[in-house]
Amino acid sequence: MRSKRVFSSLGGLLAGMLLLAACGSSGAATTTQPTAAGAAAGGASGGASGGKPYVAIISKGFQHQFWQAVKAGAEKAATELNATITYEGPESESQVDKQMEMLQAALDKKPQAICFAALDSKAAVPLLQKAKDANIPVIGFDSGVDSDIPVTTAATDNIAAAGAAADKMAEMIGDTGEVAVIVHDQTSRTGIDRRDGFLNRMKEKHPNIKVVDVQYGGGDQLKSTDLAKTIIQAHPNLKGFFGANEGSAIGVLNGVKESGMEGKIVVIGYDSGKQQIDAIKGGTEAGAITQDPIGIGYKCVDSALKAIKGETLPKTIDTGYHFYDKSNIDAADIKALLYN
Repeated sequence: MRSKRVFSSLGGLLAGMLLLAACGSSGAATTTQPTAAGAAAGGASGGASGGKPYVAIISKGFQHQFWQAVKAGAEKAATELNATITYEGPESESQVDKQMEMLQAALDKKPQAICFAALDSKAAVPLLQKAKDANIPVIGFDSGVDSDIPVTTAATDNIAAAGAAADKMAEMIGDTGEVAVIVHDQTSRTGIDRRDGFLNRMKEKHPNIKVVDVQYGGGDQLKSTDLAKTIIQAHPNLKGFFGANEGSAIGVLNGVKESGMEGKIVVIGYDSGKQQIDAIKGGTEAGAITQDPIGIGYKCVDSALKAIKGETLPKTIDTGYHFYDKSNIDAADIKALLYN
């Protein structure tokens, strides 16, 4: 009887361990191309699954549709260029530590290349140095790092794009008055460059416009909504508001609406998504900067495969941007860059 009880206990313990293993990745959304099994095999064998090069991709998050569009571009490249990829990111763009765990896990799989979009432009450098020491080329995408380790970075020129947003804002508010900014963070390269691109353009070309506040909402639309409402309450003469990413822009739109200031404050956003598209078509958002997220995802995989082959790459790959508003939102060249 005792041996049967022991066997039963061991069976229960094994079942519990399997259940825990199945649930252990709940903190991160992950996907693979072509299959999860193929990607895992590729990592374990040091880089190839069925003869295909394996590229590990760590994004900044999964909370916005922008990252799903980047993923779609990466998967398109993997299919067309015959590669195996994994694509993952933390649930929130504030989870720097979680992203570092994902980067370490990716390194442990020994991929042939890594594509990385940094939440913190400095925090990842030690792990990226490990990749370099292991002869694993690093491709930056969307957001670079303060290091020369990445062999290239595929990204929007965020300084120029945010400068264009500042010019449009100035045009729409008569080149005078008070404006405010909500940015997703002050640690990533995108957050820093979009903030500084907007602020510096205002200072250099629009001296009669005063930026009265800059706040950081972590890309979270609820937090950004609260920040926007607080800023509007503190500055009743506010004429314009810039939201520097999708979550920030949605928060600004919500804050303006909940403060009863629709039609009185000019809102300019960044990226797209259904809420921004509807707001622009409806006239409550003046316009936004769109990147090319599918192109960013495609270029990072394409560049990774070229780096694996030893090809020389430019230090940066400018994936482009456009300003869109009600007048051109349905134009073919703009519509192709937007996502719901």
